[in-house]
Amino acid sequence: MPLIQKIAFLLLFSSISLSSFTQTRKEQQAAQSKNEAPTYPTPNKMTEVLNHISASYVDDVDEDALNEAAVKAMLEKLDPHSVYISSEDVLAANERIEGSFVGIGIRFQITKDTLYVVNCIPNGPSEKVGVLAGDKIIIVESDTIAGVGLKNSDVRKMLLGEKGSKVKISVLRGKNPKLLDFTITRDKIPVHSVASAYMVDDKVGYIKLTNFSRTSAQEVRSAVRDLKAQGMEDLIFDLQGNGGGLLSAAKYVADEFLADNKLIVYSEGRAQPRANLMADVKGNFESGRLIVLIDEYSASASEIVAGAIQDWDRGLLVGRRTFGKGLVQRPVQLSDGAQVRLTIARYYTPSGRYIQKPYDDLEEFKKDRYNRYLRGEMMHEDSIKFEDSLAYTTKITKRTVYGGGGIMPDKFVGLDTTEYSDLFRGLSRSGAMNTFSLNYVDANRKTIKENYPDLKTFINNFDVDEKMLAELFDLAAEQDTSINATQEDLALSKDLIEKRLKAMIAQNIWDQTAFYQIMNVKNEIFMKAYALLKENEYDLVNLHQN
Repeated sequence: MPLIQKIAFLLLFSSISLSSFTQTRKEQQAAQSKNEAPTYPTPNKMTEVLNHISASYVDDVDEDALNEAAVKAMLEKLDPHSVYISSEDVLAANERIEGSFVGIGIRFQITKDTLYVVNCIPNGPSEKVGVLAGDKIIIVESDTIAGVGLKNSDVRKMLLGEKGSKVKISVLRGKNPKLLDFTITRDKIPVHSVASAYMVDDKVGYIKLTNFSRTSAQEVRSAVRDLKAQGMEDLIFDLQGNGGGLLSAAKYVADEFLADNKLIVYSEGRAQPRANLMADVKGNFESGRLIVLIDEYSASASEIVAGAIQDWDRGLLVGRRTFGKGLVQRPVQLSDGAQVRLTIARYYTPSGRYIQKPYDDLEEFKKDRYNRYLRGEMMHEDSIKFEDSLAYTTKITKRTVYGGGGIMPDKFVGLDTTEYSDLFRGLSRSGAMNTFSLNYVDANRKTIKENYPDLKTFINNFDVDEKMLAELFDLAAEQDTSINATQEDLALSKDLIEKRLKAMIAQNIWDQTAFYQIMNVKNEIFMKAYALLKENEYDLVNLHQN
């Protein structure tokens, strides 16, 4: 708080105190005559303490930092989902929600202190001026950025900006030692929440949704239309790892699968009257077999969609119990550009379920997923217990479902760690597979595209050979000397490592759709869903029969 504002505040506070002093003194004397405890005026303690610190503390202090710390501490007393976002972080936090940002349109990776262009966004600003995947950005606006300890946050500051503004970059391409200069006009860049959409076979389609943004519903509608045009009759809708997003996006995504006039979710809070969100738009997949994939990282908006699908008996939920977030946040803009996302209501599924997990003990709340693992809930369905008081019934078949602590799937799939080894964990932790795949594509991009002109050809014919694995292990050992490719670990994880490496190479050549097409065969939840469809075990009545 600037000094002049502090003085004004103190003067105002003093005048208020003086004007009420006589009345307050009379009230105190009256209370004493009745043997009651006297009352005193209650000023804003945060401001009062801050003023004392500013006036008297032994050292200079950063008042903005103290203010932020106080706000964060205050919000922590409410619930785990009410959060403070600094003005510096608001833009990044809003990108996934808004579904776009303003930049130069590249997907990048920092490897060995060098900024690599992994892919250019199709028809984006960088692609339009001739930047290519594999280019190394060396200079931005006359500043050399290679070899200076570059971080992702630094790249964002340099390359993001106002729409229509320009940025000049210099890149190295291939083995050409001469820098190539490009002047790029920043533009609006979409952030797609549908990461993958493809036909698994001639009848089964697959859509992976990573979050719920303002563009999610349109992306899902478009993906469903495209897949139906390719012959889709059954859909696997993947919400694994989807942490949520906008309530309105959840409504419209669910509306893609539910017939009109069906309740999707309702919310209410102390200062918020009950609000019903109903299906009121003709969806593109209101009939046909539907399976929704969920896991312990599926939260918030994901749980709204999954809960509506389950409560209306519209489809099967396959996977593991969801996160358990049943609170609605509203963004509140602060005067300095920061933002508070404040919990304003609870939401309930159509059957009336409130699925928020307890948060009275914040430390236990934070350890919930780990505790689930220790109790065996990630592996065994019978380790999960629900109280009878949390039982509800679905709207059509009157099946029993439960509230509290997330949404339980109709078909449980335990976590499969049989291919996990110290070697695989080390490779994943070190980032060695990311680095190797990027380097491999950079050195072999032309050959790969000549030998595998499309993704289908690549999936069917490309193999990770022993030479590639040896080079990967050597690279990993350089980055982390604790990584050791023992024969025992190789026996466990070789196929998983080969699939992951192949998927990452494909992603660097094509896009994320390529990654999921290759890696889904290693996803036990996806494979269970696909088996249910192919073996005609899609049964909304006798769900727990094997």
